[in-house]
Amino acid sequence: MTSATPATFEQHGTDYAELSRAVRQAGLLKRRFGHYAARCVLTIVVFAGAWVVFAFLGNSWWQLFTAAFLALVCTQLSFIGHDAGHKQIFRGRRANDVVGLVHGGLTGLSYGWWIGKHNRHHANPNHEDDDPDLDIAALAFTVGQGGLKRGVLRWMAKYQAFLFFPLLLLEGLNLHWASIRSVWTGKSKSHQVEKVLLAVHFVGYLTAVFVVLSPWTAVVFIAVHQGVWGVYMGCSFAPNHKGMPTLTKEHSFDFLRKQVLTSRNVHGGAWVDFALGGLNYQIEHHLFPNMPRPNLRRAQPIVQGFCVERGISYSQCGLLRSYGHVLNHLHAVGAPLRAAPR
Repeated sequence: MTSATPATFEQHGTDYAELSRAVRQAGLLKRRFGHYAARCVLTIVVFAGAWVVFAFLGNSWWQLFTAAFLALVCTQLSFIGHDAGHKQIFRGRRANDVVGLVHGGLTGLSYGWWIGKHNRHHANPNHEDDDPDLDIAALAFTVGQGGLKRGVLRWMAKYQAFLFFPLLLLEGLNLHWASIRSVWTGKSKSHQVEKVLLAVHFVGYLTAVFVVLSPWTAVVFIAVHQGVWGVYMGCSFAPNHKGMPTLTKEHSFDFLRKQVLTSRNVHGGAWVDFALGGLNYQIEHHLFPNMPRPNLRRAQPIVQGFCVERGISYSQCGLLRSYGHVLNHLHAVGAPLRAAPR
């Protein structure tokens, strides 16, 4: 599916209120301090341990395994920052921001930049004009976007399904650059603090890598680390909305339907929950963004049953199939460009 049929619904505010009451009565909005304390401590300990292994191995090509492992851990740190940004850990904004800033600093991301961008996405998921996650120069998510591409970007849009995963290798660098640009132009709310955090991160990271490793090994280490991190981050977020209906200003959905119809869940058990940081419960997350991550699994049958009773399409599939939907959608969007006269 590439777009939703334009329609105007009467307001169904009572539907969301009813669902919200059921979720609240089940205790699913209560904070899980013990869970997050254990998760934060364990993830940071593993992160620190990976750097200890890095120092122990020294100048060796075995460090490429360390680089890949660090990429996996950095993604898990990013997931915790995501949860903090949605106030899933603490009720107050300040405590969550501290957690988010620390985890952003560890991974070299601007927490403030990401929060602003991600909040706009949640307010307008898959909206052709207002969702920043659909505003990516190298890709076209609608036929209309494809028609606006010129030059190299137009060629890339033609074959974007084939280029999607290779492009994710650069996503880590893109996230770093967007963070630096936002912080140094003052667009981030805590840009002064984040300047220090990002400077410490990059100076410490590059110093460690180039002091311990030979120049060539260091360059390859960075390429593997940033490439795997970019692919992991992209593969965690891409299945959630890509290939789902896109909205325009002509659509008028209530909050419940706007969030459910544009989102896709990914099922697969506890290992998928861990690997995707709870983002596989995208429908529940969009309906209740401040719900603690470990509660999303329990909320899923409540939300699905509620949607089925009211005839609201509820989409979910396996992990590999979700990537198939993404690639099929990108290929379909590029079809008019491939068919156009050269």
